[in-house]
Formats: sequence, C-alpha cells, structure tokens
Amino acid sequence: MPKTTDSGKPKQSELPETLKKSSEKAQRTFAKVYDSAMDQYGDEERAHRVAYDALKHSYEKVGDHWEAKDEKGPSDERAKSGGPNASGETAEGVDANASKDHLMHIAQRLDIHGRSTMTKDELVDAIEKANRRAR
Repeated sequence: MPKTTDSGKPKQSELPETLKKSSEKAQRTFAKVYDSAMDQYGDEERAHRVAYDALKHSYEKVGDHWEAKDEKGPSDERAKSGGPNASGETAEGVDANASKDHLMHIAQRLDIHGRSTMTKDELVDAIEKANRRAR
C-alpha cells in the first residue's frame, strides 16, 4: 500500500510508530523511498528494508523517534556493505560510525547508566537496547 498521498505527503496511517514521532522530512524520506521501491521491486519486505536503509543514511534512531544525523552516510557495517546481500552487523538505527562523544550525548539523553565507563561498542549496544525499550 502506498505510503504517500497523491500530493506526495506521507500517510500518517501507513507510517511506523517511530516515524510518526519524527520530523516531516524523515517521514517524507521513508514514504517516498518506500513507494519508489514498491514500484521497482513489487515486494513489501524489500521496499521496507530499502526505505529504512535510506532513512538511516541521514537519520539515527534516538529512543522512540528518528533525528537528523550531523553527517550523512552509512550508520553501521551492514549499511556500508550495501546491496541485497549486505554483510556485517546492523546497529538497528544507531549511528555506530558517530564519534564516541556523540554516542555519550545520546546515551545521556536516554538516561543510560554506566555510560561514562563504556567503550564505543558498548555505547552502541546500550543505545540499541534503550531504543528497543522506547518503542
């Protein structure tokens, strides 16, 4: 089912919950890429993956919504390898390529305890878990 109206605006009823709480631009990005991928592939699951991949290029998941990243680009090893046979770990929307300082700031906003002693990888894991709880 199309995620955009005839005028190109995202259909709120068709968006995932985390996107309903995100900026209009994030919603538009997801919806337009989804519709384009459906036209190209005709497969809902693949269109969904492609739309999230496009979203994660410019946005990162913070708690129950998506926020614009400081720098556009792949957010994790899986996104870096790209394509239908992508390999590597996914960070579930967390920008694993961001600086440790940035991840510390996100962890602070999500009230993650013990963050000051965590490595960068541990911060990514903790933010992933906090994001899952926030759904």
